[in-house]
Amino acid sequence: MSPRLDASHTHPATSTSPPEHLNPIEQDDVLAGLPEIPPYDEVGPVDARALSKTLFARLASLEEGTHEYSYVRNTLVELNLALVKFAASRFRSRSEPMEDIIQVGTIGLIKAIDRFELSRGVEFPTFAMPTIVGEIKRFFRDTSWSVRVPRRLQELRLDLAKAGDELAQKLDRAPTVTELAERLGISNDEVVEGMAASNAYTASSLDAQPEEDDSEGALADRIGYEDHGLEGIEYVESLKPLIAELPSRDRTILSLRFVAGMTQSEIGDELGISQMHVSRLLSRTLVRLRKGLTVEE
Repeated sequence: MSPRLDASHTHPATSTSPPEHLNPIEQDDVLAGLPEIPPYDEVGPVDARALSKTLFARLASLEEGTHEYSYVRNTLVELNLALVKFAASRFRSRSEPMEDIIQVGTIGLIKAIDRFELSRGVEFPTFAMPTIVGEIKRFFRDTSWSVRVPRRLQELRLDLAKAGDELAQKLDRAPTVTELAERLGISNDEVVEGMAASNAYTASSLDAQPEEDDSEGALADRIGYEDHGLEGIEYVESLKPLIAELPSRDRTILSLRFVAGMTQSEIGDELGISQMHVSRLLSRTLVRLRKGLTVEE
């Protein structure tokens, strides 16, 4: 049998087991009517699509679970691995090794092959790419960290989780930092560092609703709010030296008007002057302060 269709060539990332060895008669049955297939790495996209159509037609005529079925299925996987590599290249900036991304994408490729129906009239690459990319995105969603941390701490988190479960079963309680450190042969500081890194694995939604027994609102309602009073704080700080330079009566009128909230008539009664006089003094003071704020240094 030509090695170009040898099922043992199936890429290890396909997560499929090659069929048992076929005798020459079984090989001829599988290969009958199939076109010549060159080595997989020499097949271009156009040829891969054409060969895939022929193989999908053959796959539909075979019984699932048989050696012949697995043989043709594995060949389809090998022919279309270029789709996985193309999809994986979109995620090359991620911290995960490219070989892991390709392996996950290959699982998506296998799912697409199992679901594809030639009768739909859709090109296989068009059908397969969403499944491949979706599998890769699911991988990142399930395994990626919310905040990037060193790989040493990522591995330490896994070790702590495993040791914690084992000790909890043995002690019938949560283990202490010291007990974890002794179990893993590391220092207490390293245990604490690993625990802190674990907090970066998942992120809580700001809109997440509290538990039933939690009387507080959503996280976004508890971590802060927009203080509109901050908008004018720079003006308040700038006004302080200007107000300090005002005559005592003008400072008193400002305080009574804008701090105590008194009307001009009430201020007049308080100071023994008319309301009109208060109005003139207040206007003069405000103009002075306004000019002081707009003077260019």
